[in-house]
Amino acid sequence: MMFPIRIEIIPSGGIVERVTDLVPLTTTLTVTCLPHHGIERTMRTAVQLGVLGYTVIPHLAARTLHDRAELTGILRDCDAAGIREVFVIGGDRKQPAGPYESALPLLEDIAQYTGGLMRAGIAGYPEGHPSAGPVEVLDALLAKQHLASHVVTQMCFAPEKILDYAALLRREGVELPIWAGVAGSVPRTKLVSLATQIGVGSSLKFLSRKGPLARKLLSGDHYSPQSLVSGLEKPAWQPRGHPSLQLQQP
Repeated sequence: MMFPIRIEIIPSGGIVERVTDLVPLTTTLTVTCLPHHGIERTMRTAVQLGVLGYTVIPHLAARTLHDRAELTGILRDCDAAGIREVFVIGGDRKQPAGPYESALPLLEDIAQYTGGLMRAGIAGYPEGHPSAGPVEVLDALLAKQHLASHVVTQMCFAPEKILDYAALLRREGVELPIWAGVAGSVPRTKLVSLATQIGVGSSLKFLSRKGPLARKLLSGDHYSPQSLVSGLEKPAWQPRGHPSLQLQQP
């Protein structure tokens, strides 16, 4: 089985040029929104790539938006660049910059302002959320699913965790498509740096508790996702109602 794949990029300096040199136009790109970059850099990169002909999905962190006028400006920019999908998260900012404290009210306004035409992904957490309990996180996802087009899991290193989580969502009545967040083949030091930047320290802590698994995944100079992908392609068990998965790679 071959998974559909899309690539997540960080809007760092020169990224548009690197993408156009290396990534075919047929590849779907998602653009992160990091606290130290801000949403302006995310949107600038997303619009540039959208105008060039890529299918682009910018990340919108609710707590970084200053007001609703900023949101309407973002949605206008998306429309002009042919961007038809966003990924909505609460964000890691401790104090909201504006009216949005979480993803739900932002999703509601996006649906209202676009007449429901803008597709929106929401986040899933196979290994839990660092600042909320599992029941609270699940309840929040259930409250958002009617406004969403898919779920993207936080980057994870254990296929059984992703499969268990997907089965849980199905049992709870979530029928949205699920994208598995999977790290690409990268130097080990870059993986650790990337995980820190995008807030998956809990995933690395999970690895550190797993002894042999951690050594297998993080030994040597490079991390390879092949064993994880293989575990998702051919799980040792098939839970009832197990959904098909898709891959998103930073």
